[in-house]
Amino acid sequence: MGPVPHVNPNLRRAPVQQRSADRLARILDSCAGLLDETGYEQLTTRAVAERAEVPIGSVYRFFSNKRALVDALALRNLDTYADRITARLADLPAADWRAAIDAVLDEYLAMKRSVPGFALVDFGPPLPADAADDANRRLADRLAVLLAGHLGRRPDEGLYRAILVSVEAADALLQLAFRTEPSGDVAIVAETRTLVRSYLAQTLD
Repeated sequence: MGPVPHVNPNLRRAPVQQRSADRLARILDSCAGLLDETGYEQLTTRAVAERAEVPIGSVYRFFSNKRALVDALALRNLDTYADRITARLADLPAADWRAAIDAVLDEYLAMKRSVPGFALVDFGPPLPADAADDANRRLADRLAVLLAGHLGRRPDEGLYRAILVSVEAADALLQLAFRTEPSGDVAIVAETRTLVRSYLAQTLD
């Protein structure tokens, strides 16, 4: 059973009808595409509305400002990521935690290389400075539940702390990998995998 999608706290109004849900998806898709083209600073709600071919009022019907819009995209990214990991874990033996961690890293790398807007906004907006911390805690919370379920463990404080430390370390190293090489420096990615596996062994072995 996959994770229940989180209610998006950034929405002023949740879509009820399919047409409204489709419009919201189009707005988020347009936001993602524009992030790749313009970056966060130059992104405007008006440009998103024009790209999505909706009235500007439609954007404000869902979102109070640009930050809420981008954070909604980040939450959608997290839901997509969790769904992809859940699908991968279903095919892996529960005892093999290293394969599970590889799946977590591999799906992140795949999204980083292919999902529009993900390179700039993965699981949280790029601003303010504390956004990365919020995003990493958000990610660690979801991963702890997914991995605990797969491994037949309780998502207790010790497991959550180990996952959070791993997420923070991997985040810093993968940022370095993608600064060095647009598609991710292979050697640094490999070192990241080794570091995370070695650290988690004390908790998961």
